[in-house]
Amino acid sequence: MAPVLPARSILGQLEDFMRNAISEGGVPHAVWLAFWPGVVIFAVWYLLIRENDRPIRYSVPAPKIPEKYEVLENPTIKAPGSTAIQCYAPATGQFLGYINPSTPDAIDRAIKAAQEAQVEWAKTTFRQRRAVLRSMLQYVLENQKEICRIACLDSGKTLVDAQLGEILVTAEKLKWTLDHGEKALAPSRRPTNLLMMYKRNTVRYEPLGVVAALVSWNYPFHNLIGPVISALFSGNGIVVKVSEQTAWSSAYFANIARGALVAHGHSPALVQSVVCWPQTANHLTSHPSIAHITFIGSRPVCHKVAASAAKALIPVVAELGGKDASIVLDSVSKSELKRIVELLLRGTFQASGQNCIGIERIIATPGPYEKLVAALEPRVKALRLGQDADVGAMISDAGYDALEKNIADAVRDGARLLAGGKRYSHPDHPSGHYFTPTLLVDVTPEMTIAKEECFAPVMVLMRTESGSVEDILKVANAPDFGLGSSVFGSESDPRLQQIVRGLKVGMVAVNDFAAMYAVQLPFGGVGGSGYGRFAGEEGLRGLCNAKSICEDRMSWLGIRTAIPPPMQYPVKKQEKSWQFAKGVVEVGYGLSLGKKVAGVGEILKNM
Repeated sequence: MAPVLPARSILGQLEDFMRNAISEGGVPHAVWLAFWPGVVIFAVWYLLIRENDRPIRYSVPAPKIPEKYEVLENPTIKAPGSTAIQCYAPATGQFLGYINPSTPDAIDRAIKAAQEAQVEWAKTTFRQRRAVLRSMLQYVLENQKEICRIACLDSGKTLVDAQLGEILVTAEKLKWTLDHGEKALAPSRRPTNLLMMYKRNTVRYEPLGVVAALVSWNYPFHNLIGPVISALFSGNGIVVKVSEQTAWSSAYFANIARGALVAHGHSPALVQSVVCWPQTANHLTSHPSIAHITFIGSRPVCHKVAASAAKALIPVVAELGGKDASIVLDSVSKSELKRIVELLLRGTFQASGQNCIGIERIIATPGPYEKLVAALEPRVKALRLGQDADVGAMISDAGYDALEKNIADAVRDGARLLAGGKRYSHPDHPSGHYFTPTLLVDVTPEMTIAKEECFAPVMVLMRTESGSVEDILKVANAPDFGLGSSVFGSESDPRLQQIVRGLKVGMVAVNDFAAMYAVQLPFGGVGGSGYGRFAGEEGLRGLCNAKSICEDRMSWLGIRTAIPPPMQYPVKKQEKSWQFAKGVVEVGYGLSLGKKVAGVGEILKNM
């Protein structure tokens, strides 16, 4: 806590400051007199009442790298003759170590430990939870380079991509939760009605217990820590099942959260991370002690997770990637087009295209189409591959055959390949997983490359038949995905908002890319992109039991619900009882005053 000065001292200093301001002509005397009471109240609140908990510094050991530098000839997470997970750097093939996968018994122990810690954590105040998150934010800000270095080593991305996709969004989520989390989870008063006017209605958001998150490898720090932030602030314990592809860094990233808990005197057992082979994950996703699951991954895996969760009736939020469209209208100006080109490049090639809300399709009306092709072709061809270059490595080469086939099929069917289109053997890192930055234009909706998620550094351009809203939406809504999208056009263009309304997606950025997540709006999609939302108010509330509470507001006057004689058991006369009930309904819901008065008559006549 910051030192607190005596109130008299604070007010005296404030008064001296204002008196000096008045004497120097800075504040008119009449204005000072009028606003003095408000200034005093604000000063007392700001200096005495406001929360001013200082973050606590703590340290977390980084994961160890083998002393001997060894490059795997054919890197894979499955080591021959071993059940351990083989960890390596996708950019170079460097061996990082072995991780023993969690067994069902280990998962049981992790859940039990989180359960025991959550009992006490659920009793903490929002202020105590904010104190933990504030220290975590300080750690992230003071250790940005180390976090980025480790994330890059484990996932293959560049430092810049890590700074944007790991640090910036995590800092935003922490800051948003610190500033707005309590308001989102504060008890919510709800309206009553004429018949129940004597009732007070409230919804309280209470912790569920222990929740789980199964997260993808493309952002190893943020995807792990994001669900932890929400779980902790909502009063839950959490078990995060990380991807085998980024198992090496997961313990360090989880310990960043655990370290913040320890620094403030809370149990680190509240946060658990596990890594296991797919055949073992079912034990977590169907565990009766798990109250909620957040899944970030592919559609085929989600089918298995949802089926497993259904056994224990565990609710699931599923984020399954997308085929996000970035729509460029002919109403954009020449200067705007230059800005848009930069956004399209960043949105497509960020994290080597391995971004769930990355731009998978650029849809342009006939006017700007050729201008975009001309502007983008030299830029894509100039992109360099490597850890310290423009585009980093991919997590593995498992999807290269299908990706190359889809590109070749598109060319066969009329698309033009202007850059890339194939895997790349890096001269300095032949064991690294690289795919050449690709530009494919004249793509049509029927082509597989326009319907299936690439999740790779592939830029796809599509031209609409006309600039009509109907033609644009026909192309944009064609794939069975609906995560995010962006629309670029003049704000005076009536088509802009028509397209925003017509897109079948969960999120839209207008004249921007992926801005939704940078301001913590609810994140998620529709259709093949999943269901439910995380982030924002909806994300926090989704991790709570929304408990509805209906109470008497005037019990001190003896006003409570009572069963009138015509409705009491045993019912003496059904017809008379029915007429009485009909009168009650008319009083409460009649559409005119006359109907309500007639209802009163029915009640009095059938008492």
